[in-house]
Amino acid sequence: MGELVHRLLERNASKYPRALAVRWPQGDVSLNWFQLNAEANSLARYLQARGFKPNDRAALLVSNRPEFMVAYFGILKAGGTVTPLNIKFTASEIAYILQDSEISVIIYEDNLRSVVEEATKGLPHVIAVSTREMSGLMEKYECHNLDLPLNPSSLAEILYTSGTTGKPKGVMLTHNAVTLVAIMMAYEADIYFGDRCLHLMPLTHSAPLNLILVGGTWAGATHVLGSFTPQALLELTDQEKTTHFFGAPVAYNLAAKLPNFSRYDLTSAKRWIYGGAPMPRAGLDTMMKLFPGGFMGVYGLTEAGPNGTALHPHEHPRFAGSIGCRGSVTAEIKVVNAGGQEVAPGEVGEIIIKTPSNMVGYLNRPRETAETLVNGWIYTGDLAERDEYGYIWIKDRKKDMIITGGVNVYPKEVEDVLSLCPGVADAAVVGIPHPDWGETVMAVVVPMPGHQLQPEEIRQFCRQHLADYKVPRIFQFTDVIPRNASGKILKHVIREKYSR
Repeated sequence: MGELVHRLLERNASKYPRALAVRWPQGDVSLNWFQLNAEANSLARYLQARGFKPNDRAALLVSNRPEFMVAYFGILKAGGTVTPLNIKFTASEIAYILQDSEISVIIYEDNLRSVVEEATKGLPHVIAVSTREMSGLMEKYECHNLDLPLNPSSLAEILYTSGTTGKPKGVMLTHNAVTLVAIMMAYEADIYFGDRCLHLMPLTHSAPLNLILVGGTWAGATHVLGSFTPQALLELTDQEKTTHFFGAPVAYNLAAKLPNFSRYDLTSAKRWIYGGAPMPRAGLDTMMKLFPGGFMGVYGLTEAGPNGTALHPHEHPRFAGSIGCRGSVTAEIKVVNAGGQEVAPGEVGEIIIKTPSNMVGYLNRPRETAETLVNGWIYTGDLAERDEYGYIWIKDRKKDMIITGGVNVYPKEVEDVLSLCPGVADAAVVGIPHPDWGETVMAVVVPMPGHQLQPEEIRQFCRQHLADYKVPRIFQFTDVIPRNASGKILKHVIREKYSR
């Protein structure tokens, strides 16, 4: 059932040549499917002229703008593998990935020239191509489809994990895996030709890229590109009449707090999709009224495509906060004990996922691959339990669980309580070493503007909702909680900072 990812673009250019493919309001740029395909073809031939060969690897350091899509598909058309990089990466972070994945070409946004020059020092084999060089290529290079002998089982992407526990790892995904994820998402989220997908989260992350960009391309939907601010979410949904948006729950919370929220018409939306964290049950009724069209939660790992589960709009009133009760249309999911047997409802186990979109493995990391991919199942490291209806509720990350005095504490449970505490804007909970108890519970708290929080008042609030051993013993106050590009808390950064 495999298909090459760029064939989706070529099919759209043939079936819907004049239909709008890309809209970038910030730069007032619009491309139809024929134009997007032609530009990608010209770039592919330009890369070939620069010595780029099938199975070579290219990095992509471009924000959410049309050049990202041209470069993504152009690299694939040239037979290459794409490694998207977050534009906020430092030179050292970029250099690490360029070396780890043996990149031969990096396509970068022109205003990032200095960081690319720094990152490629000592890497003379890496060819750097700026977005400025991409303009005008159609005048010099043919723009019809290439005919390379490529296989759906060949690599399409090497996506670097967020690195919440250390150095990022390169997840290898085939063309077949990416197209199956795209088909799955179009089916689960009801994405069709004529829909308009709004991209404000970085396309360098696996969920916006493979679920929404490639999923929307499979459906023939229009892609509206931009950068996230709460205001942009409301303005672009209103002005561009978008139908689908993906973001972390915090994106919706921030937008809902804007004083001019009621000015915007959001009725074009069909799905407000979220991932990276569950949607809090507190205040859900209000959020569902503010954002018409229905919330849809997705759970999955980059290692699975990303693929896993979906929590659909009709399930939210009763089961918001869970990740759903079954795998997506192309996924199986279990909650198992250390021996690999499924646990009974109410018992905590590890979530494992099996999908045809599973990774080939981690690049250059056979030991980590063997630990994560076991008999076709991805071991997620997420601890969870099923309720009596079969819905899965994540307790925490296996590596983040705190053991204090021999008792397990799940940081997420404590963080959920802290999020309800008056005056708390954001919070993270970690375990830090303790000479007697092994670990003790520490909370890092961001106060709301104008609030002077005291540890004891937060502690008293927590005692109303938590057993005493779960209540944080130590509080640290800060301006911001460190998070990665997908909004996940960087627990290792917090531990390193406060365990010294």
